[in-house]
Order: sequence, then C-alpha cells, then structure tokens
Amino acid sequence: MVKDLAVVDLFCGVGGITHGFIKEKLKVVAGVDNDLTCKYAYEKNNSSEFIYQSIESFTGKMLNQLYAGSSIRILVGCAPCQPFSNYNHKKFKDNKWKLLYEFIRLIKSVEPEIVSMENVPQIAKYDVFKDFINTLKKRGYHIFWKIVYCPDYGIPQNRKRLVLLASKLGEITLIEKTHLPTKYRTVKDALGELPEIKAGEINKKDRLHSSRSLTPINYKRIINTSAGGGWKEWDKTLVLSCHKKTNGKSFKGVYGRMEWDKPSPTITTQFYSYGSGRFGHPSQNRALSYREGALLQTFPKYYDFVDPKKDFSGAVVGRHIGNAVPVELGRIIAKSIKRHLNYVN
Repeated sequence: MVKDLAVVDLFCGVGGITHGFIKEKLKVVAGVDNDLTCKYAYEKNNSSEFIYQSIESFTGKMLNQLYAGSSIRILVGCAPCQPFSNYNHKKFKDNKWKLLYEFIRLIKSVEPEIVSMENVPQIAKYDVFKDFINTLKKRGYHIFWKIVYCPDYGIPQNRKRLVLLASKLGEITLIEKTHLPTKYRTVKDALGELPEIKAGEINKKDRLHSSRSLTPINYKRIINTSAGGGWKEWDKTLVLSCHKKTNGKSFKGVYGRMEWDKPSPTITTQFYSYGSGRFGHPSQNRALSYREGALLQTFPKYYDFVDPKKDFSGAVVGRHIGNAVPVELGRIIAKSIKRHLNYVN
C-alpha cells in the first residue's frame, strides 16, 4: 500500500464517505462542503479538516494545496442528488446540475490519480454523466461504474446507488459482493439491540435515540398498521382524503411500517416522520428515532452528530443523516481503491 496518499472528500456532509475511508486507514486530509452545520459532526468523528466552502468557489489551486505533494491523490464525492431523484428529475433543468460540472472542473484542473463519484442511479441517463465519463476518458483514466444494490454489500437498506471509480494507474473495479440475499443485513440486525422508547420519548443515555410525538389520529393509524403494511389496511375513517383520490392510491409506502427481518426502505431526510414513507418502527408504535436512521445508514453507534452543549434541530440532524452516503458504502469504495493500489504497486 502506498503510504503517501491523500484523500479529499467533496460534498462531504457529516462524513459518510470520509468515515468509511478512515475505517480502511486511508488518510482523508479534508472534506469540503457549503453547509456549516455539518462541521461539528465531520470534525468530531474524523481526523480530517472541514472546509466550509462552496464548490463553485473552490479552486484547483486550493485542492492541490490539500494534497501537499502526495504521490497518490484521491478525489471522492457525492454531489447532492435531489435533482436526479425519481421525485425531482422532471422539475429540474441542466443549470440545476452545475455541481457535477464543478466536480468535472476540478478533475480537469488537478487530474488526481484516482477519482470516485457516487450518486443516484438516474444520473446515468443524463448528459452530465456522459460529460463526466468523457472528461475522464480524454485524460487517460481507466473507468468502472455500476449500479450497486446496497444489501449486496452489507448495508441493511434497500438503496441503489451509482458508484464510479476511475484511475490513471490501471484497471480498477469495485470489490465483489460481500453478502448473498440469504445473508442480507436486516432492520433487526441494525436496530434490534436498542432500548425501547415511546413516541415523543428521549432515551436518557442517547438523546438522538428519540422519536417525534404522534398526533392522536396518527397514533391510531400506526397501531392499525402491521409490519410491512400501510394505510391500505386501515379503516376508512383513518385514511387521508388525498389517498382516497385516484392519484393518491399510488403512494403505497407512506404511513407504513418496516419489517424486522428485511432491509429497510431507503432512508431519506424525512425518515423520522411517520407519514413520509415506510418509516414506522417494526414493532413499537412510533416513527424511527434519529439514531435508528443513522444506524440504518451504517454510521457506528458512537458517531456524534450534535454538540452536547447545544440544543439540536431534528430537521437538521435528519437532513444530515438522510443526505449522507452510507458509511459502509464509503468503506466498500475504500476497500476497492486499496485493492487496486496493492495490485498496481
């Protein structure tokens, strides 16, 4: 393994990718993000600097200074993916996708030895992804990309992500799947050891293990929802008016419960809200706690998201967790780069 390597994490957030790389003992010198609320969690849990800067104003010179002469420069990043999601891609035009073009600009300027980009699968349909690939090809990179089903790599969440790896040093690929379907990690594997709490309760030992209160009508709804079930099994008096309409009947996943023996649905920034998806706890009558969302995103239990001296906003923490790259996916990418470096060296 090359010792004098350095990793920079663009759009780092609270450090999902970074922490995966650190678990694999790859030196992440800095993360760059324009959301200052991520700084505490990023620096508290990682031996890396948080640079509060918009990607548009972050220059190739700044990036090269971070690498400080390292012989292997690794640039990783996950540009915010909302423009490409199933919910939003019809609403956005190319000028909303400029963040990936800024990623391209930095690659052109610095030409790091290894690049990794992670995003939603839908991005592969658009010109910005073709431009990303073409930029790498013209600069002599060997390119690999695939749509990853996260349970295949030990992540207890039905999430699909596009992972791209590129190297100037030779052929590079993602490591082989680590889990067969019969061995997928489940909600119970991730959450089964946490103490029980009620809706609106805060665990005394971990204030992030807290669940939002439910209105009386939503409490009735959740106690009438089975594991894996949703609003279609309710009495008509509990069904929302919007779901009685023809166009509302397609929203099958909202107000649903997870199941213990399966991976969870994709964790979004609203995972702590019972009505925002299948985010009801499998057996307790409440939505997921913030800590449970983090565990399903494979953050370790010790990950510290908020300054203990300050109050925290559930909406901010939910956004931090839901927007993160699962730590274990970051670790899989790091393992793949380590294998590649061992092979080429």
